[in-house]
Amino acid sequence: MPLPILYSFRRCPYAMRARVAITLSGLDVEIREVVLKNKPPALLLVSPKATVPVLVLSNGTVIEQSTEIMEWALKTNNQLMPISVSESALISRNDQQFKPQLDRYKYFERYPDSTQDDYRAQGEVFLSELEQLLLNNHQLTSTNYSTFLFGHQASFADIAIFPFIRQFAHVDKQWFVQAPYPKLIAWLEHLLTTVEFITAMHKYPQWQEYDPVSHFPPRNK
Repeated sequence: MPLPILYSFRRCPYAMRARVAITLSGLDVEIREVVLKNKPPALLLVSPKATVPVLVLSNGTVIEQSTEIMEWALKTNNQLMPISVSESALISRNDQQFKPQLDRYKYFERYPDSTQDDYRAQGEVFLSELEQLLLNNHQLTSTNYSTFLFGHQASFADIAIFPFIRQFAHVDKQWFVQAPYPKLIAWLEHLLTTVEFITAMHKYPQWQEYDPVSHFPPRNK
């Protein structure tokens, strides 16, 4: 059986969430790293909308939504915990409301109706919501104890959302580390230092037709 094929772009937060979930699942897929300005015909053939990530299963089924790729990966290896209504609602707000605000903050020159500070303030509404969730889950902790959005273990929502907070933080790192969101800052730092994230962010060259198979997660040499 051929491996499932993952079309991906390393820095895309949607692709990032899918890559982390696949890494957590322990599954093996073929990865094809895409340069968004030069999308390969093979991607356009299976997914005309040509956004990433796209997963092509061994039976030819195409999965184009990042959260559905996450569900496939974690369910296939029996690691998918039940996703609560609250988690689903939070992910929906991230994708539908926060992501457009993030884009305006990051690329404010394209949106001259408001200033970058205004767009950042709009995004901070979601940051404040996440900070409050983390605060609600906070108890007396030790240095080895982490708090997540819906308890004391990383959930589907944590994996789905943190790549977007990472991107928001990277717009102005100096501002973010001094922002009034200490729990959120610690949460992000923890997730960015996990083995799963570091593995998921392994760099691959741009995929070309007839390249040999590149495995994801990368195999130890």
